[in-house]
Amino acid sequence: MKYLNRDDILAVQDIKIEEVEVPEWGGSVYVKGMTGTERDQFESSIVQQRGKSHNVNMVNIRAKLSSQAICDRAGKRLFSDADVKALGAKSATALQRVFDVAQRLSGITSEDVEELAEEQESPFDDSVSG
Repeated sequence: MKYLNRDDILAVQDIKIEEVEVPEWGGSVYVKGMTGTERDQFESSIVQQRGKSHNVNMVNIRAKLSSQAICDRAGKRLFSDADVKALGAKSATALQRVFDVAQRLSGITSEDVEELAEEQESPFDDSVSG
């Protein structure tokens, strides 16, 4: 296998785009995998911090991910973060179709979301004393 250098890595077009049929919307959309920065932004948008406690906010999670992932053929987002609420009012079945593909293309598993929740619930183990 070839050893990659900096230029090799930065030159690779590694964000995948797939066409997804969404019959509820009467056609197809393009869905792209997120970049590392986009995934970090998505994850930080679902984690809420209040004092020392952290909670994973699952409200509109399908619309949040779908707004990041639905794009044109060239990979440009069709929705902004301001569109999340309106997108969340669309069919749950349609959003789930998009969400499933966006999750897969972005390398997000259900376990990742659960892990985020577990890590945020107890960032420090108070039961250990020194």
